[in-house]
This record gives sequence, C-alpha cells and structure tokens, in this order.
Amino acid sequence: MDSTHAIIQDFSSHLRNGRRRSQHTIRAYVTTAERFCAFLSDHLGGTVGSAEIKSLRQADIRSYLAYRRADGLTNNSAARELSALRAFLKHVGGDEAEIPKIKGPKVKKGVPRPASPDEILALAEDAQESASDDWVGARDWAVLLLLYGSGLRISEALDLTADALPLSDTLRVTGKRNKTRIVPLLNEVREAIEHYIHLCPHVMEPQQPIFRGKRGGALSANLIRRTVQQARTKLGISDKTTPHALRHSFATHLLAGGADLRSLQELLGHASLSSTQVYTAVDAAHLLDVYNNAHPRAG
Repeated sequence: MDSTHAIIQDFSSHLRNGRRRSQHTIRAYVTTAERFCAFLSDHLGGTVGSAEIKSLRQADIRSYLAYRRADGLTNNSAARELSALRAFLKHVGGDEAEIPKIKGPKVKKGVPRPASPDEILALAEDAQESASDDWVGARDWAVLLLLYGSGLRISEALDLTADALPLSDTLRVTGKRNKTRIVPLLNEVREAIEHYIHLCPHVMEPQQPIFRGKRGGALSANLIRRTVQQARTKLGISDKTTPHALRHSFATHLLAGGADLRSLQELLGHASLSSTQVYTAVDAAHLLDVYNNAHPRAG
C-alpha cells in the first residue's frame, strides 16, 4: 500500500510539474491534502493509503468539511478547500475517479458582493482540473486569471491577438468604441498565458486570436461562461459569480486597497467617471460586512 507521505509527495510533484501551479497554490493544496489525510486516519481508524482514498464515500467528505467548519473555516476559504480536495481525489483516483459531488456553503442573497480571491482561484483551478485536455485547462486558467488580474471584459480578453506577443508587464487592450488602454499584467497572469501558449497545439500567427477553441478558431465567450457555471455549481459559489463578475471583483478590490476613482476609470476603460462610481457603493457594503463580522460590538 502507498504510504500517505508518498501519496502527498506525488500530488505535490503533479501540481508542480504536471499542472505548473504557482508555489502559493501548491503550498495551499498540499496543506489541504495533509490535513485531509490526517483527518481520515482518525476518522477511519487506521493507516490511509490510495485504496482507502479511492473508496471514500460522500459522507466521509462531508465529515471532513464539518470538521473544518468547527475549526472556523470561512465560506470564502471553504470554496478553495473544496477545490483542493477535488484535485487531490482526482489525482489519487485517476481520470476515472468517481469524485463525490459535494456542494460548498450557501451564499446569502442580497446586495451583490465581489467574489473573494479564494473563490476566484477556486473557480479557475476547478476549471483547469475539469478540462478534457491539459492545454484546454491551461487556457481556461489563463483566461480567468486575466479577467480578474487585469480587469478585462471577456470580449476584450478573447479579442487579444498574437500581435501582443511577446508579453511584457503591461497589455494594450481595445475596449468599447475601439478605445484602447494600457492595463497591468501580473507575473502570475503572464506566466499562465505563456504556459497555455506553450501547450496550445495551434500556431500563434499575427492577427489571429491568442485564445483558441479546440478546432483552432476563436474561443467562444459562452464556452467560458459555461465552464465558470459548472465550476461554481460544484463549489457552491454564488451564481452571480460570472466571468464579468471577475472584472467587478478586480475593481472593488483595487478600490478597497486604496486606488482612486480616476485611476480605476482608466484601468476599466470607462468613458465617464459615473460608470466607475458604482463601485464605491458596493465597496461600502463590503466594508460594512467586514465591520459586522469583525467588530466585537457590531450587531
């Protein structure tokens, strides 16, 4: 029987070399796998190997999530924990593994909230893990990181052509009314796009789209929307978390971090400041949530 240590080391290697995940993601996923296996050892009353993991039932996964909830796991973190679990179970069980379908925590309805970074990464990671081909998974991961990391509309991301290559730390984007703007390109986002290009079987030619469908044509926005819908359903994330909501989250998180409205207007490509000001109300609602959850005298 494979030892728990060997299984986790193999999972770590798979994430690093097979999936080319960031060090942050590898660390988070491996920590989840270690915690999960330690729980299973007590839960099952014995040594945990690949056979035990492959034979887990939905009730076992629910017991683990309940255990984590008792430790104070938040809704935001629960989505990523569930994504990490799914990746681990799929790795141990192989492509034919029957992964228990567990819905994540319900999200309260009400005023729209930006998705948290953990939820966004969980969505992107699940989309990559669920893809039929490695290059398709790398593509979906890159697109979703780009929407959140640079605040692009989905049409702007999918309209990018190979003329933008090689990538640098900024990107020229053509938005509505053919207005161009310069947006930042984070290292992790650039590396994700470059990794996708390396795996993509279609040649990157000038004036041809960077992001391709399976047959080599331009990638459909509806395909990305369906991918996000499937991932958020599996993870129990709000149905308001659409590809466009990643741009919304980009704006709200920047504003919360101290960005001024004029700079945000330029980054988003809004024609008028009034379009950008909507984020101030949403950010105020987000801060009120933080206050109500954190202040000892709130409520």
